Amino acid sequence: MTTPRDPEEVTAAGAPAVAHAPAATRMGAVHLSVADLGRSIDYYESAIGLRVHDRADGRAALGTGGEDLLVLVEEPGARPVHGHSGLYHFALLLPERVDLARWLAHAAREQVPLVGLSDHFVSEAIYLSDPDDHGIEIYWDRPRSVWEGQVAERMTTLPLDVQSLVGELGDAATAGFDGLAGGTAMGHVHLRVAEIPATAAFYCDAIGFALMAAFGAQAAFMSAGGYHHHLGANTWESRGAGQAPPGHATLLRATIVLPSAADRDRLAGEVALLGQEPEAVPDDEGALLVRDPSGNPVVLTVAPA
Repeated sequence: MTTPRDPEEVTAAGAPAVAHAPAATRMGAVHLSVADLGRSIDYYESAIGLRVHDRADGRAALGTGGEDLLVLVEEPGARPVHGHSGLYHFALLLPERVDLARWLAHAAREQVPLVGLSDHFVSEAIYLSDPDDHGIEIYWDRPRSVWEGQVAERMTTLPLDVQSLVGELGDAATAGFDGLAGGTAMGHVHLRVAEIPATAAFYCDAIGFALMAAFGAQAAFMSAGGYHHHLGANTWESRGAGQAPPGHATLLRATIVLPSAADRDRLAGEVALLGQEPEAVPDDEGALLVRDPSGNPVVLTVAPA
């Protein structure tokens, strides 16, 4: 079987389940280690269009002016990860289709290298990789009325209709770009994992996501509140593999944002029932760190008041 380049490059098949995570659950900041902080900041500002919210002591937080979306921590000399569990990509969700069109026009002008351009029916997406080979997706969602209740049957991968997309701009050559649109969010996170059944059991039974779609034992897409997916997992490059050894640029943590402290504590209790004691996060008061069966670190935190 030919391995898809991107985890969404499959026709998903599965059935939604009833989620126990609150419908308002969403994803938050992704924390990554990088080999050269200055290089990474330049890339995320100039190529992606994020801006630095804060920088100190080998660490930088970036976003579009609201909550932090990405936190980079320097580990000099860290090498890219291949063949291990960890991050496949994080996905920045833009508010409108025209925002994606504007970003694509910017990428074309600046010759930003791309990995892929896909139409997933639920969304239109552009893929690329940062200097440490961390995967990135930039996308917008089609209206929920188009795909709600049909994720398992309809989420697929077709070539992106670039002509239609850039047609949103009128004249793409002169379309301005001064950064990603305000309101850009961390739409979902896709993980490399050692196996799908244990991963799906953890995120569905303990974290309370619903299984929205699956591709056999190779990929799964899970969410809260009927979203097409907040969390994806695949074994394309990581079947049976654990975390990368020290010295690699890795996922330090993904973040699941819950509506209340009671929700956080309830889900942390479910994880504890599996024999794993959630850990306090020193730089995020009230946040609790858990690890999925492949060792991927995930923080449970509470939405700002």
